[in-house]
Amino acid sequence: MNTAARAAVRLGLDHGFTMLGVYGGFPGLLDGNVRELSWDDVEGWVGDGGAELGTRRDIPSIEQLYSLGRAIESNRIDALLIIGGFNAYLAAHELVTERDRYPAFKIPMICVPASIDNNLPGSELSIGADTALNSAVGALDAIKQSAAASRRCFVAEAMGRRCGYLTLMSGIATGAERVYLNEEGLTLKKLAQDSARMVESFRSGRKLYLVIRNERASENYTLDVLAKIFSEESEGLYDVRQAQIGHLQQGGDPTAFDRIMATKLVAHALDLLSDQLDAGTYHSSYVGLVEGRITHHRLERMDEELDLRARRPLNQWWMGLRDAIGLVNKNLGVIPPQEVPDFGQTVAQAASAREPD
Repeated sequence: MNTAARAAVRLGLDHGFTMLGVYGGFPGLLDGNVRELSWDDVEGWVGDGGAELGTRRDIPSIEQLYSLGRAIESNRIDALLIIGGFNAYLAAHELVTERDRYPAFKIPMICVPASIDNNLPGSELSIGADTALNSAVGALDAIKQSAAASRRCFVAEAMGRRCGYLTLMSGIATGAERVYLNEEGLTLKKLAQDSARMVESFRSGRKLYLVIRNERASENYTLDVLAKIFSEESEGLYDVRQAQIGHLQQGGDPTAFDRIMATKLVAHALDLLSDQLDAGTYHSSYVGLVEGRITHHRLERMDEELDLRARRPLNQWWMGLRDAIGLVNKNLGVIPPQEVPDFGQTVAQAASAREPD
């Protein structure tokens, strides 16, 4: 967040804008916590974790919209650059849809994705997700090292709410044997099968078994319940321990990738704002990284891309990587050739093509 805010201030000043910082999100705007930011005010923010401007997840209510419009007018705000997560996007969408009733909202608004959950539309990655993933992987690696000398199953829980990005990616990066995602759900039948595989793996000589649970994978099969189930089925072959990574994933200095991506996204957003202000129009968008390119989509149509109940995009690119967990785990059995995904067949065909006659 700090890296993005710093880039916004300095690149905005280069555009010739007067940059105002709103402290505490939309509630801060309602309370008048707004002040002009200069080049020096954001000195040192590039490598700092957290958010100097503060974060608030409140979405303005219908009763607050009039006051919010007055706050925009009294502060002489000509455009809004909104850096935030799911609630920030919903709030911006609410303002856009209420323009007919509140003329003060007829200004350009651009949303920049910033959420460790990586659950925002129009972008494959959100600012902060890479930093959170690195923190999770570091914690899980330490957990695995602590169990290296014993026969142990570790059940860990990653953040992400109803989006399993952090869980799946950290599972792939740390060689987890199982991951449980909200997107797939969790049943007693599945747990029974996984418990049987786990017992067989330890009987075959395995010393460590890592299971990672998305924090919203199941309402009933909590971290503690999973650990107790696996322990009950262990038959004395191994110990079971649980670890909740928790807010470790929200801390730490931003990675180089996050810093660079934040700067690119903000630069694109400011270019869009500049074009709208020059043209005297007020189209609004949300920017993102898609297939290696910075792009944008119309904010007015954002709801078409969302699963509002689960608070995530309808299409999540990383879900196609779920099979990687089973494919790289040799102790979970051999996958029949007909069940191997297309990318495995493509590799085999490419290798065959290189063989000499």
